Amino acid sequence: MIGIYGGTFNPVHYGHLRTALEVSEQFALDELRLLPCAQPPHRAEPEVNAAQRFQMLQLAIRDYPFLSCDTRELERSGPSYMVDTLATIRTEIAATPLLLFIGTDAFNALPCWHRWQALFDYAHIVVVTRPGFKSEELLDCYIDRQVDDRHSLKSCPSGKIYFQQVTQLDISASLIRKTIAEGKNSSFLLPESVIEYIQANGLYQA
Repeated sequence: MIGIYGGTFNPVHYGHLRTALEVSEQFALDELRLLPCAQPPHRAEPEVNAAQRFQMLQLAIRDYPFLSCDTRELERSGPSYMVDTLATIRTEIAATPLLLFIGTDAFNALPCWHRWQALFDYAHIVVVTRPGFKSEELLDCYIDRQVDDRHSLKSCPSGKIYFQQVTQLDISASLIRKTIAEGKNSSFLLPESVIEYIQANGLYQA
């Protein structure tokens, strides 16, 4: 199975990386592709350009061969719509099961996504949650798609929803940007290689 984990990664931090590690192990993925978004459809474009966010991501995962960086959204002009991205990946991997990992906030906002119902034509959706998370009542269109056994996702290429608990560290990219802008130390929030890149390029300064 192949996993997709998208985001602006502005900057990438240990919250992203811990989730990536855990889902790779939990689902025995052949590959987990981290997918940096060039232009988010529902919010302002990040102040740090796509090339720099990609370089930070590459530094963060360079010692983890089971993680890779997929640049197709960076190479495409206009808003980065996930449904378009999954469609192109599906043409490359034939009937291999494809898992799209999203957080609970993104899942709750899913009906606002561009052509969101078509996502299930290309991938399973795995909602990563905190321990003890209680899902709200699912929309009717989700009920028939939900499965309780993650191993069942291997039986078909796409179309299902599964909720998976992970260790979600209380770290946010906005907190890191604020910390750096205030001249405080951001160690232990993100990899040192990324911190060095940020400092060398003067990113996130006040």
